[in-house]
Amino acid sequence: MATYPIRLFGDPALKQRSREVGELDGELAGLVDAMYETMYENIGVGLAAAQIGVLKRLFTYDVGGGPRAIINPEIVEADGEVVFDEGCLSIPELRFEIVRPQKITLRGVDLHGQEIVIEDDEFLARALQHEMDHLDGVLLLDRLEPADRKRALRALRDRELVASVQAPGGAPRL
Repeated sequence: MATYPIRLFGDPALKQRSREVGELDGELAGLVDAMYETMYENIGVGLAAAQIGVLKRLFTYDVGGGPRAIINPEIVEADGEVVFDEGCLSIPELRFEIVRPQKITLRGVDLHGQEIVIEDDEFLARALQHEMDHLDGVLLLDRLEPADRKRALRALRDRELVASVQAPGGAPRL
């Protein structure tokens, strides 16, 4: 099965709201299979279609118990507040303390059109909210306090600067 490259911070696809999925067909099932492979290859617990440049309201996840896909998800209830240390495949090697609702109820459909309702207040709740953010064009950086966001953007710029002067193999380029 083919995998997709992960879109990284700065890619315009990551800042756009994804469109509702209309037809549940074989093409969509193939996309979901490729998303599972991409998610596992990149050692992620979730992957939104926007992260591979497909602007459809769809994400995959596996927090233990096997891969799952949710199509046209929506959070219908949220309660409480929790701070959680999150990373993102689209912002590799950086982690941020993110404030989110502690308990959520999410509703969507699976590949067969069957309704899915998930209620959780543990790690799954955070993972689902993270992927929902991607479908709305929201990145972890958008959830940071202004001073923390400024530091994070500086770290990303510094990392890009270092990468741009490195030759393959890590030797500095002059």
